[in-house]
Amino acid sequence: MTENSNSPNNNFAFQRWVAIIGIVLFIGKLIAWHLTNSDAVFSDAMESIVNIIAAFMGLYSLYLAAKPKDREHPYGHGKVEFVTSGIEGALIIFAGVIIIVQSVDSLLHGNTPKQLDWGILIVAVTAVINYLLGYISTKKGIKENSLVLQSSGKHLQSDTLTTLGVVVSLILVYFTKLYWIDAVVALLFGAYIMFVGYKIIRKSLSGIMDEADLGMLSRLAAFLNENRKPEWIDLHNMRIQQHGSGLHIDAHLTIPWYFQLRKAHEEMEEMYRLIGENTDRTIEFNFHLDDCKPASCEICQIFDCPVRERPFVKKIEWNYKNISQVSKHDVNN
Repeated sequence: MTENSNSPNNNFAFQRWVAIIGIVLFIGKLIAWHLTNSDAVFSDAMESIVNIIAAFMGLYSLYLAAKPKDREHPYGHGKVEFVTSGIEGALIIFAGVIIIVQSVDSLLHGNTPKQLDWGILIVAVTAVINYLLGYISTKKGIKENSLVLQSSGKHLQSDTLTTLGVVVSLILVYFTKLYWIDAVVALLFGAYIMFVGYKIIRKSLSGIMDEADLGMLSRLAAFLNENRKPEWIDLHNMRIQQHGSGLHIDAHLTIPWYFQLRKAHEEMEEMYRLIGENTDRTIEFNFHLDDCKPASCEICQIFDCPVRERPFVKKIEWNYKNISQVSKHDVNN
């Protein structure tokens, strides 16, 4: 069963604008680099190349992620977002290496920037545009639960920080005539860019490998614990996978063994609705129904149960640890 939906077409259209604006900003930075011969501006232009490649890769991944499931991809195509996000991180690291190599060469052999006034103006304008675009992309990515838009937004915002650093370095060089500052600033920002790339790769790998999102599990466990029904005797073996902006949730739900099939499925459907109506993400559920055992009586809160075999001992409070454990709960765990 699937609950809720987002807007992949809107995400695709927005990412297309990110790609187009990225090309325009890159051209502007190339002009600034040609005018100034500045290592710092070169570092900024190099990152813009990565921005363009990443934007088009993100565009392609959103196109694939929006495609419906098929025989070869029963869970859909959403995982491609993690792959493209990881490649984007690798490209960012590669750009950082090139910037560092260029900076070290300038420090060793010397480099004299020129026409810094024009360079300051052009680069400052690109910084403002980049920040606004990155801010909008990040907010939209969070709203739509799109890793691609979030990665693009964070990348653009980090690019803004490096661009502002470039502007400051150009101003310092302009007034002090200490040309080595230009290369040192480029060197520092090359290292920073590599760190940003590492974080993006780390996040994409966690998604590809279905690393448990403990924060998400904790929030879901707390919500279900607050709204649980006595008929929901136990919840365990819960797994959450992210596919693009959507989620796939597996779990085992224990209910009274004497419930008829229709009643049992009504209880399961009610939990589906409860989760689906209180999240803004598309969710595909795959729950397995377990029947209660004599040991379940000790944690069962149906106090007027007609077939109770053991007295109630205590309530098991659901949390991220015990709803993800494989075995059923009992009074000891």
